[in-house]
Amino acid sequence: MIRHCVFIRFRAGIGWPEQQALFAQIVALRGRLPGLLAVHVADNSSPETGMDKGYSAGFIADFADAAARDRYLADPEHQAVGVRLVAAAEGGVAGILVYDLGLAATAAAPGAAHE
Repeated sequence: MIRHCVFIRFRAGIGWPEQQALFAQIVALRGRLPGLLAVHVADNSSPETGMDKGYSAGFIADFADAAARDRYLADPEHQAVGVRLVAAAEGGVAGILVYDLGLAATAAAPGAAHE
C-alpha cells in the first residue's frame, strides 16, 4: 500500500470553504480511479506548537499499490486540481509538501521492531 501525504500552507485569504472545495475535488477522484482506497482530509490539529512549519491543512490518500498511485498522478482531473492547489498555496509549489510512504500489507504488532 502507498500512503500519499499532502500538506499545504494556504495563502492568506484562502478560507476553509475554498480549501474544502479543493479537497472535495480530490475526494471525488476516489470513485473513478481504481486502487484509490481512501482519502482523508483535515486541518492540522497537532498540539506540538511550531512543528507543523505552517502547513495548516492537508490530505492523505491510500493506494493499493504504486501502480494505482501512478495512475492518480497521471490523471488529468488530478493534475487540474493540483494546479488549483498550487495556486492556493503560499509560494506556489514551495507551499506544498508531498511525502509517500510505502506500507506493508499488514501493520507491525505493537512493540515490534520496524525495518
